[in-house]
Amino acid sequence: MPYGWQFPDEDVAIEVAKGRRINCFALISRKNEIIYRTTENNITADFIIEQLEKLSMSINKPTVIVLDNARIHTARKVKERLRDWQDRGLYIFYLPPYSPHLNIAERLWKELKSRWIKPADYCSAENLFYTVSLALTAVGKELFINFSKFTI
Repeated sequence: MPYGWQFPDEDVAIEVAKGRRINCFALISRKNEIIYRTTENNITADFIIEQLEKLSMSINKPTVIVLDNARIHTARKVKERLRDWQDRGLYIFYLPPYSPHLNIAERLWKELKSRWIKPADYCSAENLFYTVSLALTAVGKELFINFSKFTI
């Protein structure tokens, strides 16, 4: 939970939903165009390959995807697919190590956690999953990130 407040003599707690979590993968442009997928499973190299494979089959112009150096992004099986994706017009650019400030998707996660999800949304796993889905669906329609104010 990104923040909280309570009186000095007050106990505040949110019950933990053990065994459930939501993992998000998203590609976002500076124009707030987003492609995302959520899952309760781990995000693996196979998951990344599946998402990039779908994207490579749907694009109609050269497209560059910027990824950080997470192990799942740089896994051998991902790198083995790079040539096929390039042949379809999908190019992968890896950010330099230790440069999360260059990854605009990090701003998306910050906005999601600090502004778009409220403490009450954590009351149940179902409610949290629904809220995350609503927020990600609203990006570029009702929710916008002004990336220009976050430039270096």
